[in-house]
Amino acid sequence: MTTEQKLISLRKLMKTNKLDAYIIPSTDPHISEYVPEKYKSREWVSGFSGSVATLVITQDHAGLWTDGRYFLQAEKQLSSSEFVLHKLGVPGHKDYPEWLNNHLPENSTVGLDGFVFSTALVENLKENFSLKSISIDSNQDLINDLWLDRPELPKNKIFIHNDKYSGQTVSDKIKNIRSGLKSKNCDSTIICSLDDIAWILNLRGRDIPFNPVVVSFLIITSDSVSFFIDSEKLTDEITKYLKINNIDTFNYKDVESHILSLNNNNILIDPVRSNFRLFDLIPSTSNVVKKQNISTLLKSIKNEIEIEGMKKAMEFDLIAMIKFQFWLEKSFTSLTEIEAAKKLNELRAKNNTFYGDSFNYISGMGENGAIIHYSPNESSNAKLTDETFYLMDSGGQYYEGTTDITRMYHLGKPSSQEIRDYTLVLKGMINLTLQKFPIGTRGGQLDILARQFLWNNALDYNHGTGHGVGCFMNVHEGPQNIRKEHNPTELVEGMILSNEPGVYRASEYGIRIENLILVKKITDSKFNEFLGFETLTLCPIELKTVDRNLLSNDEINWLNNYHQLVYETAQNSLDDETKEWLKIKTRAI
Repeated sequence: MTTEQKLISLRKLMKTNKLDAYIIPSTDPHISEYVPEKYKSREWVSGFSGSVATLVITQDHAGLWTDGRYFLQAEKQLSSSEFVLHKLGVPGHKDYPEWLNNHLPENSTVGLDGFVFSTALVENLKENFSLKSISIDSNQDLINDLWLDRPELPKNKIFIHNDKYSGQTVSDKIKNIRSGLKSKNCDSTIICSLDDIAWILNLRGRDIPFNPVVVSFLIITSDSVSFFIDSEKLTDEITKYLKINNIDTFNYKDVESHILSLNNNNILIDPVRSNFRLFDLIPSTSNVVKKQNISTLLKSIKNEIEIEGMKKAMEFDLIAMIKFQFWLEKSFTSLTEIEAAKKLNELRAKNNTFYGDSFNYISGMGENGAIIHYSPNESSNAKLTDETFYLMDSGGQYYEGTTDITRMYHLGKPSSQEIRDYTLVLKGMINLTLQKFPIGTRGGQLDILARQFLWNNALDYNHGTGHGVGCFMNVHEGPQNIRKEHNPTELVEGMILSNEPGVYRASEYGIRIENLILVKKITDSKFNEFLGFETLTLCPIELKTVDRNLLSNDEINWLNNYHQLVYETAQNSLDDETKEWLKIKTRAI
């Protein structure tokens, strides 16, 4: 079916079901960022392959709402269809709830599948739509009737994430969660988010691209742990492991009947990371406490073993990244974006504990690098040249930890504008790294440190400065972040975040420099305990695109010290030729 045919069929079903509008999100029943093929409904209908967007279909309009990371990509992928791009965060562009309120008559009905919408989102939509008496029918999975060859859920075997990597046993994690439940006067918690479940149970899987998690649900009470999973994923070893840890297993679909049996309970459920269908099944005799999953904050604060594992993963990545750049500079004239990405994957895979990529390679030459979440395909796959910047944003999943790094390569002679843009981005990245801050500081209070030099030159970037990062887990992890928008989560010792300012010139190039940073205690003073950042990522930063005159002495010292550490860490793992090359790349300026 073409996009046009899908829209025609969808609108017919809407009429049959008396729906005036239909909303299709990007998520799955676990409110995941990356989803199994079965739940790529938004992409199947529209053709837009970015990871975040929402479709709204009415009888006379087909709209796609997404943010600044995907504007250029969406414009290209939607150009031959009826879909209209609505730009979130841009003046004059309303978000879809407001748009629907303005375009639908009173007493209209909006359809959606509550199994793939978060509880918080459905409740927010209900509140918005009440202004015009617009109702929501949350039991409408229209896509299943149209997508005749819709994929099944994966049935990959799961495996144990050894305590030598996790640093904490399952029993200790469950004990801490029960303690948290007790402090909130709750008897039980329903957990839908896959990274929380994998972290709690010290289990990993291959059900979701890039995220080593397993499709499942989990219910923890004061005296039981119920794990809902397709039994085909379990091995004899896993069955024994679950039994030893007093974890009962049930069929994945049995979660609904179990929730219906939770009478007279005080139930904690995360409204942002639970689906509305399950929330709606909770018996009226039970009291619902809508709070963040207890495990989410626990997971974000890495223990000593996890931190050491992350540092090892960065060292593994360092060698792969050095060998990649050394090869790239010699071979680029015959390479494409995809070939370069494949080579970096091969170099990472030489490590025995490499598990896979932590996200899809963002390998962008020139104007493709200006598409913030660009991923090359056969039709867009550009050849590498020496005319402007080549951007590589990539990461690896190792049993020890997760990496995420962006480096810029200029294989020719950079222009004065390219050098200036690059140096302004670098200054922001360094200044955020160097900042000390008192306990209680939130990421939103630090975001300006990375943007200040760009703002002073009337430049900016349409994405957050930093996201939380998991340990052999999701590369995008909450609850912490560093971005303009308010987030009440305080930065705490042991959290790991990315630090990735950038600047993007449409049809020219994109620049982003990214390291991972660890929140750590710096000092006590009579005013407060102060925290700061330790840089975890190790990799040369391109020097020929740096204008030394734009850097302060503190920035120059940081860069020189960082490069000295890169060289000292890598030198014993390199042959003589590569070592001499690295000495030049990490020279003091």
